[in-house]
Amino acid sequence: MKISIFGMGYVGCVSAACLAAENHHVIGVDTATQKVDLLNTGLSPVIEAKLPDLIRRGVENGRLSATTHAREAIETTELSLIAVGTPSREDGSLELGYLTQVTREIAQALRDKHGAHTVVIRSTVPPATTEQLILPILLDLSARTLNRDLFVCYNPEFLREGSSVDDFFNPPFTILGTDDDQTFQLLTQLYAGVQGEKIRCTYQAAEAMKTLCNVFHALKITFANEAASILHACGTSAMEAMTLFLKDHKLNLSSAYLRPGFAFGGSCLPKDVRALVQLGTSHGVQTPLLEGIHASNEAHLDRALALIERHGAQKIALLGIAFKPGTDDLRESPALRLAAQLVRHQYDLRIHDPIVRVPALLGANWAYAQRLLPDLARFLENDLDKVLDHGSVWVIAHAAPEVRQHLLNRPCKAPVIDLAGQLSRYSGQLSYTGLCWNPGS
Repeated sequence: MKISIFGMGYVGCVSAACLAAENHHVIGVDTATQKVDLLNTGLSPVIEAKLPDLIRRGVENGRLSATTHAREAIETTELSLIAVGTPSREDGSLELGYLTQVTREIAQALRDKHGAHTVVIRSTVPPATTEQLILPILLDLSARTLNRDLFVCYNPEFLREGSSVDDFFNPPFTILGTDDDQTFQLLTQLYAGVQGEKIRCTYQAAEAMKTLCNVFHALKITFANEAASILHACGTSAMEAMTLFLKDHKLNLSSAYLRPGFAFGGSCLPKDVRALVQLGTSHGVQTPLLEGIHASNEAHLDRALALIERHGAQKIALLGIAFKPGTDDLRESPALRLAAQLVRHQYDLRIHDPIVRVPALLGANWAYAQRLLPDLARFLENDLDKVLDHGSVWVIAHAAPEVRQHLLNRPCKAPVIDLAGQLSRYSGQLSYTGLCWNPGS
């Protein structure tokens, strides 16, 4: 395949050298003549393990070259990768000026070129950039038609400086954001020598991936450092504790809990977050990340209340009141806290939870319920249909499979506000709103 790559920084140089090593013909494009001259003499413009040898071999065998002329690169290639920088602005947003400029140059060159062309964006961008910024420029200036003679894909990179050549050939996956079958097949062929699954998704999901991954990596580093600082301050071996922590692949290092849903609660998580923060405070250790966990959880609860308020209904059917399904534990239950707020805001509330029975609540569980919602029994109703008939909107904190099926089978349905994502896959059968996700996701 004949490929042009715009931007000869780390991502662009590594992509160019690795694709040339896969027997593609690659032209690197950059406005910096020094980078272009280095590449054309077989030298790497960036310091990176294994890269100099790949560049030297690519130039020697005629599969890798570079130019400052965008039009020349477009005319002689069938696919263009955009890998220009999107640095931070002062306010933290991304500077998209370089990306916009390169897109304009590509589009203007495509106006005078014959034959189809594929544009692949690898630069890190905010979600919706491809659809709201890149595509309008490409379509307007090139006078082409999307998915007929112009094909577009957003393809985030997962390259770490220091190991980027290995990462290119062995990424965790290859994300291909496109709505077109032909584009997906072409990019699958382009990355035939790359290990791992090729995953097709929307432009916006693909755009979100790089930022989500990097922020989560930063979150893990900060969590480890804050936790270790507390443990070290109180005389515990942080390395030993973290080594044990990492042995749990069922919950700690897994997909467990990493799914959009409702706020957390129960007898363990809130208590232990507070305990670790307090331990740090008692030893003079600042832990802004850990301290922010409860604030973030509260903000998520506030989002649920705001979503109900925006709906405008006064009669609310709330399904699920315990902190999670299959238990009657009300301690720090976000559903119970939401119910208490709804009552304070004078909503006409009915609650159904097949597990919770007020006479059976004991000890700390009973005490917490009494403190938060003393007349809980007045709102609880064992008959599910009575609760559903009452509600002008059904708010689902959690629901057992048989309850979910009952909702779907009812001929008369109220609008649904789903706080935990349990009904998202059935959203086509309901008037559905997710707490922080789209229907069907």
